[in-house]
Amino acid sequence: MADDFSYTIEQNLGVIATQKSGWTLELNLVSWGGRPAKYDLRPWSPDHEKMGKGLTLTKEELDSLKALLNNL
Repeated sequence: MADDFSYTIEQNLGVIATQKSGWTLELNLVSWGGRPAKYDLRPWSPDHEKMGKGLTLTKEELDSLKALLNNL
C-alpha cells in the first residue's frame, strides 16, 4: 500500500520555521496521489524526502483560517 503513495510539491509558498536539524515547517501547494493540489502545512526534511504530520486545506478552508487569524 505504501508504494502507491505519491505527492508533488507544486509550489512552495513559504517557510514558517526552521529547526536546528534542518527540518522546516512549510506552507506548500501539494498534489497528493495525482489529485488537484491543496494547501499543505507540515514539517519537511531538508531533502523533502521525509515529512511530519501536517494539515491539508482547500482554498476555502485556508480563507476561513486566515479570517480567524486576522481576528486575533
